[in-house]
Amino acid sequence: MSISPVKRLILETMWVIDKPVKPKDIAKDTRLTFPTVMMHIVGLTRLGYLQQQGKGIYVITEKGKKTLGFPEIDKEKAGAILAYLPLEKSFHFYADIGKPLNIHAASLQDFCDKILKIDMGSLEFHVNRGDFEAWFMDLGDIELARKTLLIKEQKIFGEDLRQKLYEIVKNRCEELAKIRKNEVATG
Repeated sequence: MSISPVKRLILETMWVIDKPVKPKDIAKDTRLTFPTVMMHIVGLTRLGYLQQQGKGIYVITEKGKKTLGFPEIDKEKAGAILAYLPLEKSFHFYADIGKPLNIHAASLQDFCDKILKIDMGSLEFHVNRGDFEAWFMDLGDIELARKTLLIKEQKIFGEDLRQKLYEIVKNRCEELAKIRKNEVATG
């Protein structure tokens, strides 16, 4: 089923946040009015894409995630995404073009740990160029690449960028670890 661009924006925003959220927070993140967001949330809930979790708090459902078009991740795929990589496939941080920092991330978890310490200029450089998205795609994680693109589109900078990037990568590492361990199906 095809959904409107506004409904897709709301679903994607809720998917990036990845935890129960209030409509006013979605309105703030999407820069839509509260009545518009609320109207679409009611419709998305009726369609089964969102679920109410308490008074005025909503969460995206597996059906909602599937609507965004992400492939299912099984135990083997989760293991491959989380695996340690050889140096040539690791992520290499740069300050600018031709200015390597001589710091690399050999796995998604290693990447998560390093973004807390890496120079802010390097993070902004790589986000603006789409380098993180490309590396996540190379790892086989289309979902994480898309979340990173959405962060770039929100034009977040400074420590807010670091925190948002850290949160999505940390949450994804945890989700993939659960899948690898328990073979939990994702949507």
